[in-house]
Amino acid sequence: MLTVALTGGIGSGKSAVSNHFETLGVPVIDADRLAHQMVLPGSPALSRIQETFGDHLIDQQGKLNRGALREIVFNDPSRRKRLESILHPPIREAMEDWVEQQTAPYMILVIPLLFETGQEDIAERILVVDCDESLQYQRVSERDNLDESQITQILASQVDRQTRLKGADDIIENNGDLAALTEATERLHQTYLALSKS
Repeated sequence: MLTVALTGGIGSGKSAVSNHFETLGVPVIDADRLAHQMVLPGSPALSRIQETFGDHLIDQQGKLNRGALREIVFNDPSRRKRLESILHPPIREAMEDWVEQQTAPYMILVIPLLFETGQEDIAERILVVDCDESLQYQRVSERDNLDESQITQILASQVDRQTRLKGADDIIENNGDLAALTEATERLHQTYLALSKS
């Protein structure tokens, strides 16, 4: 079975690509979705976050205040590393367990921070969804209602575009419309099916 790690910068179109792979019947697991599950009330990871970063991050219902945590780790690389050390090992373990259970010809592991966390070895191929930086600003601004300085800050916290492209086995350019993105995804689907047989 072939494993493909899908990554890309913020606003590049990762979700649109992974969603289309799912409609084609490809098993997809997403690190961000796993991260959400890992911090549900009562979870061990949430307890460790509370111990490490403070009780004020937990609301009356026992839920994590994501915005407040983001503020803390975003401006402090050492605290971001601390958070990653809490979340990434169980996320990786869950992904590896999931891979073991799959029977499809190939599967997609969506890992937005693949290069940032040095997890390039988790899959046999790396697929990068890429687009012009100006489009990233436009899409993130429309989707998340963030201003330019906030988007610049997010982009600065991610690896640069060249590093990502250099590390890619496959690239989907997402500078056009959804139809072009869908077509590119379907072409790669055929490629991966062929590779999984060889």
